[in-house]
Amino acid sequence: MTSFESITLEVPDAAAADAFYTAFGLGSYVNVRASDAPTTGFRGFALSIVVSQPGDVDALIGAALDAGATTLKPATKSFWGYGGVVRAPDGTICKIATSNKKDTGPATRHIDEVALLLGVADVKASKRFYVDRGLAVAKSFGGKYVQFDTPASTVTLALYPRRALAKDTGVPLDGTGSHRIVIGGGAGPFTDPDGFVWETASA
Repeated sequence: MTSFESITLEVPDAAAADAFYTAFGLGSYVNVRASDAPTTGFRGFALSIVVSQPGDVDALIGAALDAGATTLKPATKSFWGYGGVVRAPDGTICKIATSNKKDTGPATRHIDEVALLLGVADVKASKRFYVDRGLAVAKSFGGKYVQFDTPASTVTLALYPRRALAKDTGVPLDGTGSHRIVIGGGAGPFTDPDGFVWETASA
């Protein structure tokens, strides 16, 4: 049985990355470890951070930029809500958004939900791969999006078409080399059809 339990980001400088994610507010959601694995361009995943109101989006993006992130998409209103995208100093893409278009109280940096979006070539095929390994599906929208039930983790795991994820986060589709992320779970090690590496989660 596979469970999704943790995210470890492989970064050039673990101390600097740890300081960034702590300042950003994601310190309790991700682990970091040093790696010099070759990687170029889009690494095929993003962290999706959901908050309650536009002011919270601005507060978190401000904290990320102050800690060294760069803007991929400035925060803007859209038909679905309000959000923006930043790239962490280690290259990890973070999307911060809310479905609400108006503030209902003072801005905070409180995070409601974090999801790991894996950009995959074939959502339906990757869904079958994970279901066959014991992950339960919480939401599924054909070949467009799949979210798994992940009770063992503070982070949600979801599948998204790679091309759509690149477009959504404002980066070119091309990328080669390591994803620079390792997923921890209850069964492993294995590598999924898109090259995402799983390892047995530490006790």
